[in-house]
Amino acid sequence: MRTKFCQKDGVFEMATDIQNTLGKALNTQLSNWAVVYYKLHHFHWYVKGELFDVLHAKFEDLYNLAAAKLDELAERMLTIGIKPVSSMKEYLASASIAENAAEQTTASAMLENVVSDFGRMAKELLEAADLAEDQANDIVTADLLREQAGELQKQVWMLNATLGK
Repeated sequence: MRTKFCQKDGVFEMATDIQNTLGKALNTQLSNWAVVYYKLHHFHWYVKGELFDVLHAKFEDLYNLAAAKLDELAERMLTIGIKPVSSMKEYLASASIAENAAEQTTASAMLENVVSDFGRMAKELLEAADLAEDQANDIVTADLLREQAGELQKQVWMLNATLGK
């Protein structure tokens, strides 16, 4: 049985328990985008070696992608009445991926880290999409999350190709 998800007086409403469950899942993904944004900035600044030019530019492209997806998700959350977290403390507490705690000394280590994070994020975005669709009957949010997951899957493929995998 699907939970009713409707618009009342211009505001989206859903059952409180569903909103809390979906809100937690969406805030985890929002936090992941924020954490990966800062991690990619770090890699952009500190990458070294023969692939510097290529990876310096690629990490910039990826942190710009992360910033856009972060904003897109936060605005959708506000649209459906879910309060997005918005501080570094909240991001770190809510994220399922870790900040860059250890110094990555090689370009390959940086790429492996991003591949791992993006793979996990894609999986969790798809899980959150299923939650949005199946429990909240929110197909718009589900579509947004699936699009984000698809973009990350493409990036994983491209980064793995760069690693020779």
